[in-house]
Amino acid sequence: MTTRARTSEEHARIALEFLEHSGLELEAGDELQGSEKLWGAASHAVTAIAMKRNWRHGKYSARADAVDRLAEEFDDPLLSASFSVVQKFHANFYRDFMEDEEIARDRPLVDRFVRRIVDLVRQTE
Repeated sequence: MTTRARTSEEHARIALEFLEHSGLELEAGDELQGSEKLWGAASHAVTAIAMKRNWRHGKYSARADAVDRLAEEFDDPLLSASFSVVQKFHANFYRDFMEDEEIARDRPLVDRFVRRIVDLVRQTE
C-alpha cells in the first residue's frame, strides 16, 4: 500500500467530515469516538493551514505551534484556548473522563475552531 500526500484542501475537507461524524458519534452516545473525531477534525484543520503557509505540521508540537502563530497573527487568544479544549477531547478518547455536560459545553468551541481554521485555509486560495 502506498501513501500519497494530501493537499491542504483535502485536509480541510476531512476536517469538516470528521466534525460531522463527531456529531453523529456523540448523538449515538459514543463519547469516545465522538471525542476522537473532534480531535481529528481540529488536527486536520491545523495541518491544512500549516501546509498552506509552509509551516511545519508533521508532529503534534508543530501543530500546537501553528495554532499559537495564528493566535498571535490575528490577535486572537481564543484560538490557543480553543486548541486546549481540542486537546482535552483527544485525552478523553483515551481516558473517558469528560462528563456529558462538559462535552455539551465544550463541543461548540471545537466546532467554531475547526470552521474558523478551514475558513482561513479557503480565504488564502
